[in-house]
Amino acid sequence: MLFRGWGKSVDGPWPDLATVVDHVGVPHLVVTRHALVRRVLADPVTFRPDNALDAVTPIPVAALRVLAGHRFRLPPTLANNGGASHPEIRGIVADALHPHRVAAQRPWLTGLVRDRVAGLTAALDAGRPVDLYADLAADLPLLVLARLVELPDAPVGAVKDFARAALELFWAPLDGSRQLALAAEVGRFHTVLRGFAATGGGLAARLRAAGHSPDVVVGALFFLLVAGQETTSQFLTLLLHRLAGEPAVRAGLRSGEVGVDDVVEEGLRLEPPIVTWRRVAAVDTTLGEAPVAAGTSVVAWLARAGRDPAVVDAPDEFRPGQPGSRRHLAFGAGPHRCVGAQLARMEAAVVVAEAAPLLDGVTVVRPPWCPDNLTFRMPDAFVVRRV
Repeated sequence: MLFRGWGKSVDGPWPDLATVVDHVGVPHLVVTRHALVRRVLADPVTFRPDNALDAVTPIPVAALRVLAGHRFRLPPTLANNGGASHPEIRGIVADALHPHRVAAQRPWLTGLVRDRVAGLTAALDAGRPVDLYADLAADLPLLVLARLVELPDAPVGAVKDFARAALELFWAPLDGSRQLALAAEVGRFHTVLRGFAATGGGLAARLRAAGHSPDVVVGALFFLLVAGQETTSQFLTLLLHRLAGEPAVRAGLRSGEVGVDDVVEEGLRLEPPIVTWRRVAAVDTTLGEAPVAAGTSVVAWLARAGRDPAVVDAPDEFRPGQPGSRRHLAFGAGPHRCVGAQLARMEAAVVVAEAAPLLDGVTVVRPPWCPDNLTFRMPDAFVVRRV
C-alpha cells in the first residue's frame, strides 16, 4: 500500500509512533494511531503545514532550472499555508465548492455516468474487456470541477498528465533523469495556469478580485487540479476494485439493505487515495508520551489511522455502516481539512449507485497497480470482463 521505497512492510504490526529513514536518508516520525494523527492535523500551530508540498526527493539543480524557466512557484496558498492568508483563500475556494453548488451538479453527473455504464455494459456483454479507470473514472472529477470553478481550456489528457506528473515529482522516490522529464511536463502546464490565472473567470477571477497575487492564484489552481480531481479519480478506481471483491456488499446495495453513502464512507476508510500527509514540528513538543523535537518531519499515516481498532470493531473488513466507519481521516482534520470533501463524496456516491451493477459476473483481468509514492496511490488501470 505504501512505503515500498522505505523497504518495510506496511501490513504487519506498527507502533503508535515510529522513526523511519527515507530513500535519501531523511528521518520521519510516522504517526499511526487515529487519535495522534488527528491531533497532528488539528493543531497547525504546533505541527505546521509548511512541508506539505516539499519534494520527497530533493529536486536537482538541472530540474530546478527547468522549473524556473517556466516561472514555477508554489507560495503558501492552501495545503502548505500556515499563515494569516489561509482562511480567506480557503473561504473563496470553499464557496466555489459549496455543498449547494456541488449538489446542483449531481443530475448532470448521474446522466453522464449512466451513459458511460450503458456503453461499458454493452462492451462486456459483447465479450470485450473494459478499463473502469480509463473508460469511467479517470476524467469524471475533472469534468465536474471544470463546471464548478472554470478551468484552463486545455485537453483533458493534458491536464491529467500534468496532475500525475506533479504527484510523482513531489511525492515519489525518483532518479535525476526522471525528475528532469517531470519538471519539463509540470513546468509547461504551469505556464498555461499562469496565463489563465491572469485572465480567467470563475475561481481565478474571485481570487484576483480579493487582491491575491498571480502566484497565489496559480498556486490555488495548481493544488485544485492535483488534489481536487486526481485524488477522486484514484478513489473511484480503488473503490470499484474493492467492491469487485465484496459480493455481499453489492447484494446489499441491490436489495437496499446497504446504503450507498455507507459504502462510500467505508471505502474512504479502507481505500483512501491519500495515505499520508506531512507536517513539521514547529516547537519541541510531545506526541503521546514521546518527545518530538522542533523541526521533525511528521508523517501522519491517514490510511493506518482508518484501521485503528480503537475506532472500528472490524478494522480490516469492509462493513458499510459499522460504528466508527465515518471517523476516518481520509480528508484530514482541522483547518486544512479537504475543502472538496463533499464534492468527492457526491461523485463517489453517483459512481457506486450507477456502476456497482457492472461488477456482477465479472472477473478482474488487470487490478490497479500503484507506483511507489509517499502520499498518493495513483492506480493506473482496472480492467474487467464477463466471466
